[in-house]
Amino acid sequence: MAPLALALRRDGVYSSAIPFCIAPSMTTADRVEHDFLGEKPIPANAYWGVHTARAVENFPISGTMISAMPDLIRAFGFVKKAAARANVQLGALDTKHADPIIAACEALIAGQFQDQFVVDVIQGGAGTSTNMNANEVIANVALEKMGYAKGRYDILHPNDHVNASQSTNDVYPTAVRLALWTAIDRLLGSMTILREGFAAKAHEFKDVLKIGRTQLQDAVPMTLGQEFSTYAVMIEEDEARLREARALIQEINLGATAIGTGINAPLGYADLACQYLAQESGIPVVKAKNLVEATQDTGAFVQLSGVLKRIACKLSKICNDLRLLSSGPQAGFGDIKLPPRQAGSSIMPGKVNPVIPEVMNQVAFEVIGNDVTVTMASEAGQLQLNAFEPIMGWSLFKSIQHLSSACLTLQHNCVVGIEPNYTLLAKRVRESVTLVTALNPIIGYEKAALIAKTAIATDEPIDEVAEKLGIMTKAEIEALLVPELLTQPLRR
Repeated sequence: MAPLALALRRDGVYSSAIPFCIAPSMTTADRVEHDFLGEKPIPANAYWGVHTARAVENFPISGTMISAMPDLIRAFGFVKKAAARANVQLGALDTKHADPIIAACEALIAGQFQDQFVVDVIQGGAGTSTNMNANEVIANVALEKMGYAKGRYDILHPNDHVNASQSTNDVYPTAVRLALWTAIDRLLGSMTILREGFAAKAHEFKDVLKIGRTQLQDAVPMTLGQEFSTYAVMIEEDEARLREARALIQEINLGATAIGTGINAPLGYADLACQYLAQESGIPVVKAKNLVEATQDTGAFVQLSGVLKRIACKLSKICNDLRLLSSGPQAGFGDIKLPPRQAGSSIMPGKVNPVIPEVMNQVAFEVIGNDVTVTMASEAGQLQLNAFEPIMGWSLFKSIQHLSSACLTLQHNCVVGIEPNYTLLAKRVRESVTLVTALNPIIGYEKAALIAKTAIATDEPIDEVAEKLGIMTKAEIEALLVPELLTQPLRR
């Protein structure tokens, strides 16, 4: 029985649901392409070719195509356009070929032909299949612009012309870095929106007194505004760390070709291609100082993944707080009320769950897992190339995209609608024995602890207990225990 692979449909996409033999019979709707392994029928309307078709057959892994990463496809458009411009200037490509290639790249940059990128996101070959997919799509789009049929590689060739002076090993990492830079920019925007949301709530709640907690036990008074301000600061700190990590991926190895020696590229190509790439993309990329090192080193991906994990951990902690603070509504903490978003149970009427913080928690778990994947893939690199950049890129793209979406839904569907439980918070502050902490400097820890212990045991206010024990009068305590002053000690 012939091996099975993903079905290449006539519309240029594939499905794991319809198996077919690796060597399907030819139809009138096919064209024939060949590589050094032999001939292969390709759907006549497909812009991809034989190399892409083999990759689709070889990697039926996730069912998710690289078309799911439009930033990466646009990045390939920028890289191939910059390469073509540099090749023309250096005499490695004539304008007869370069002009239609550049026009095809501009189409990719504009978001066209994304459905023609059909290779699975998880693939062997260090990204060769993705680069081949890009070369073939650009070549066939260019051929059409020249007035020729798809597959006329005798006129314009995917490798000889589109891939001139390039290798997967410098093009793919460069495109991944460009795409990540763009995605990070969106994540920073989402984090800013969430940070500003928490800052607005901090201002709104600045006069709402409550009891702070350590180790889930009552601690000392604070304001709900102070509690929410910490969330804004936490996010702001991570925005700064993310910008630092983004700066690291601006260093690229374009022009390195196979291993960093620049073989098959004309003198001056690396500098010129990088210059054009920065100009075309608007991203401040710089050529790596050592292209051999840059071709094998994936440390920037590990650094970025670590920062994403840090962001995930802190956002998850914030959401843990929101879930705890809103727990109840009768048998929990009940400090705050989250906006009800949907019914919380199919059996318990009226139950509402903290579903928005919960989804952020789950995204955080995924990002932490993705960080392990990136770490292992980076460590597994050998000699002059790391073959596992596809899984690193896919893991990073997922982490960034999901964090970005989760930040926005947390702000728009949760934070903006949070309300304090004013009555309960005020009652707890009035009755809390934690106010006795302020007596330590005056009567000492032992006497303060005695007041607290007795108040808890007798369920009496601390001022009455202190007076009964002969430690302080009610008037003396009342003059000291002003909750507003307890939250801002420097104003005392």
